[in-house]
Amino acid sequence: MDTAKKSAIILGATGLTGGILLQKLLLDKRYTSIKLFSRSTVGIDHPKLEEHLGNLFELENFKNQFKADEVYCCIGTTKSKTPDKDLYRKIDYGIPVETAKLCSQNDISTLIVISAMGANARSSVFYNRIKGEMEEAVLEARISKTHLMEPSLIGGQREENRTGEWVAKQLFKVVDIFLVGPLRKYRSIHPETIAKAMIWVANNTYPKTRIPSDEIAKIANY
Repeated sequence: MDTAKKSAIILGATGLTGGILLQKLLLDKRYTSIKLFSRSTVGIDHPKLEEHLGNLFELENFKNQFKADEVYCCIGTTKSKTPDKDLYRKIDYGIPVETAKLCSQNDISTLIVISAMGANARSSVFYNRIKGEMEEAVLEARISKTHLMEPSLIGGQREENRTGEWVAKQLFKVVDIFLVGPLRKYRSIHPETIAKAMIWVANNTYPKTRIPSDEIAKIANY
């Protein structure tokens, strides 16, 4: 494959990390085509960009358009934004898993998914368990190059109002100073750092499938 003419798919480009990832891929000369799958437009006019709007709960309807060299899944919600657990599961489990299935069906060999720190399919905490179950189901699709990013609290400014999350971020600005050594993985992480690391692992060899937050930060500096 000519690495100077790569194509990528992003799910979740209207979100914080996905939006930064999109901007970086549009500027990256290795990529000539970026496809977005989302409910709403990002409002960007760019020759590389191709948008497919629709219901991501019915992602299989996009099967014929869902073709690229790489797929980046930045889909995710929060307890405060989506208190309904059934809907939360449809978003944080259903969409990434369906994405992996489409990658398998369309012979897409690279899939990078944003998960979360604490993901564990056997956790007693609902939200950690959903992330863990999602990771296991994504891996069952057996995409040859799969990486699951497990960031801690994601910093940055979101458009929507998330008061509790804002308070947590202010607290972490102080706490981060004391998180050193093995505790470094608990430091908050900026979405740009995650986006950089996602692109790097997509274009390089990395030994781990599940990548914790402190390693994400290191990769972003490569």
